[in-house]
Amino acid sequence: MGLNNRFFRTPELLDVAARHLGSATVIVLALGATACGAQAAQGPEVPGGAQVETPPTGGPGVVTTGEGNQFAQTDAPSSGESASNRPSMTAQAKQAYDAGLSAFQSGDLEGAKTQFSAATSADAKAYQAHFSMGVVNERLGDRAAAQASYRKSISVVSDYEPAIVGLGVLLARSGSVSEAESLLVKHQSQMPKSAAVTAALAEVKSIQGDSTAAQKLAQDALKKNPNYRPAMVTLARDHYRNRRLDLAMEALKGILIGYGEENPPRDANNAEARLLRALILRERGEHGPAQEEFKKALALRADLVEARINLSRYLLEAGNAKDAAPMLEAALRYDKGNVIARLNLGDAYRLLGKSAEAMAMLEWVIKKDSSLAQAHYNLGLLYLFSQNIPGVTKEKALDRAIAQLELFKSKRPRPKPGEPDDTDELITRAKTQKAILAAEKATPPPPAAPPPAAAPAAEGGKT
Repeated sequence: MGLNNRFFRTPELLDVAARHLGSATVIVLALGATACGAQAAQGPEVPGGAQVETPPTGGPGVVTTGEGNQFAQTDAPSSGESASNRPSMTAQAKQAYDAGLSAFQSGDLEGAKTQFSAATSADAKAYQAHFSMGVVNERLGDRAAAQASYRKSISVVSDYEPAIVGLGVLLARSGSVSEAESLLVKHQSQMPKSAAVTAALAEVKSIQGDSTAAQKLAQDALKKNPNYRPAMVTLARDHYRNRRLDLAMEALKGILIGYGEENPPRDANNAEARLLRALILRERGEHGPAQEEFKKALALRADLVEARINLSRYLLEAGNAKDAAPMLEAALRYDKGNVIARLNLGDAYRLLGKSAEAMAMLEWVIKKDSSLAQAHYNLGLLYLFSQNIPGVTKEKALDRAIAQLELFKSKRPRPKPGEPDDTDELITRAKTQKAILAAEKATPPPPAAPPPAAAPAAEGGKT
């Protein structure tokens, strides 16, 4: 592709992407929830979450915990015991709650927030609505409000696992790892048979960097409930975090593919496992299979921001900004503060000729994360190749292109031997264009041509 269609990625961008994906907020999605407050159906092959073929009936059901991978839960206790002391939602609250779930599924988080608020106003004991309000607040970047909503849900139903897990993981991802651990240990002592709480504690330990403890706790969760899929994914995710990719893939094989007729896949429709497998395939350079896994994950979970970002990245690398832009716009509806989504959307807008929109996205990224060198590279491309940047002359645009590309060079990690690097080529191109403009200004215009001489008159009127 030409320079103007370039989608340049450095190893530094991949590292930053992993860092931002690892700090993803806790989310919840319940597909087809119809009986709020009722215990969710849980057959022998039903995982706890929205990726099941027959959706659970109990309310919010999937909690994301980072790197694009999810703890999946239903309202049914992971211990296998019957739920008790759970108030039924009033009809008025349920109507608003269902509308909130529908809005969330379509990516309308503000609409979902309005409806969940209406549900809790109509019924203060609507614990699922409090939980879902926490999810939406976290997606919207209001972590304090999210924590308050999770705590309110727990105050209504003290053993409500989705809210306990959501609060614990949110605390850990907000930097309060000790508080998260204390919270989960307390609930673990109160709910000794809960596989969900133990698996969440394993996730917190993995976030903390204690892989040994994380692996042991995840195994403990599986001893409590051998079919608890989130614990299986936690094992794979912890291997992935610690770069044990072969072990991660082996764990995912048991979930998604199985080991023959006698040992079939435990959960072939597990969206979190599909996404994690796609990330590993991408790292291994198996881009065709990776894209297929990202597509499968997204088909199972429309709100998987990481899948949207990665699919859009492949589209941008192919120069297909037209399809990449709406995919990234949808990602931001679910996670408006996602830095990588905004970074890539800025480049998509540049390729589509939307200079003002591209600049707004890229400047937002730089303000949010000044260490992200790739944003300076993309902004340099914008100034160098875009023809109509509002309020910026061509000469000024070239100056800014050079400045942004120089910033990129100063902030990026040193390229490894053999890695493509066209930064100096782009800077030289900008300087050359600037010199041409300067020369054109310095060269006086050619003198005006003299007016044409009048035609001689005909003699004697002869022709």
